[in-house]
Amino acid sequence: MSKLDEVYSKLTIRNGAKIALVVLDGLGDVAVASQGNLTPLEAARTPNLDALVRSGCAQGRMIPVAPGITPGSGPGHLALFGYDPLEFEVGRGVIETLGLGLVLKAGDVAARANFCTLDAQGLVTDRRAGRIATEVCERLCGLLSAKIKKLGTNEVLIIPGKEHRFVVVFRGAGLEGPLTDTDPNREGLPVAVAQPVDAANAGQKKVAKLVADFYKAALPVLKKEQPANGFLMRGIAHQPQIPTFEERYQMKAAAIAVYPMYKGLAQLVGMEKIEGPQTIQEQLERYVKEYDTHDFFFIHYKYTDKAGEDGKFGAKVKAIEDFDAALPLLLARKPDVLVITGDHSTPCVMKGHSWHPQPVLLHSACSGSDKLDRFTETGANNGSLGIFEAKYLIRLMQANARMFDKFGA
Repeated sequence: MSKLDEVYSKLTIRNGAKIALVVLDGLGDVAVASQGNLTPLEAARTPNLDALVRSGCAQGRMIPVAPGITPGSGPGHLALFGYDPLEFEVGRGVIETLGLGLVLKAGDVAARANFCTLDAQGLVTDRRAGRIATEVCERLCGLLSAKIKKLGTNEVLIIPGKEHRFVVVFRGAGLEGPLTDTDPNREGLPVAVAQPVDAANAGQKKVAKLVADFYKAALPVLKKEQPANGFLMRGIAHQPQIPTFEERYQMKAAAIAVYPMYKGLAQLVGMEKIEGPQTIQEQLERYVKEYDTHDFFFIHYKYTDKAGEDGKFGAKVKAIEDFDAALPLLLARKPDVLVITGDHSTPCVMKGHSWHPQPVLLHSACSGSDKLDRFTETGANNGSLGIFEAKYLIRLMQANARMFDKFGA
């Protein structure tokens, strides 16, 4: 525990406050001429958000990791939960695996995988295989599982996720991560070779060979499949030790998410996963039902990020408007502190995550009002929260919930 965390811990008062963190994944964007010099958040019709802002909110922008660094979803969310992503590095494979409900054992190394499309030369032409349906993913994972149960003395577990996503777990003695990704991160390049991050680490070298052997065994099984005739692997790692959310913040937390990745992130820090809801309406209805049993709620909404990655400006606007339509359900319970933000920016023009600070809105009885009319990137630039590192957001939420005693005399 850092000196600063020790100070926060000593000042913390468990007062029964209710806090809600709503993450519109990839919310931030950039205004460009081809989109009318508006961001999706600026173009969207958001009467409920507008009313919330006018009732009194503080706004600002958050740097997810460090200036200029583009975060993955794992580091982005860990920062929102108050864990410095440079200190707590967690492989995406671990997060996704936990989210799918699998319990990782000592010696397990997990990888998050995407089905992809390869051309005749082995070049990646679509990193997401057209976002195949979940049932197609399940069928393909079944084919792979039937053919590849072990590699040498090591067990191989293949678990389907949503759409094009699945996880691979290597189970055996002497295995260790992390490894580099096989995802080239753009089309037109071949699948990369997974390499040990530490060339002298015997466990990492063993896993690198397992990954190579897995590709040799799996690609022939997928050869005749279209569009999912290949796959990419990311976040190849083992599970680290990490303090729980309740230990750090003295709050019992619940996570209401749909996608396994975000359930896994919540489970990693000890949040209770609330299973079942599939739409934002259902998620907020469940939040209302669970309100009295938890202190902190993490509510994750995926579709802003999905539209941004597909470069679909109109779809991102609609995703924001769909969230706005459901917002009254959240506001009805009047949490002591409400934050609405993103885990990172996903500009439509870039079709991917970016380093741009994401906008953040904070509402509480003592947040004050920035006297703005809307929640937008432009407005957030002028907000009283300023530009700050995302890892401090949870502390601002606690402060607004009056959870800190005074520091010093």
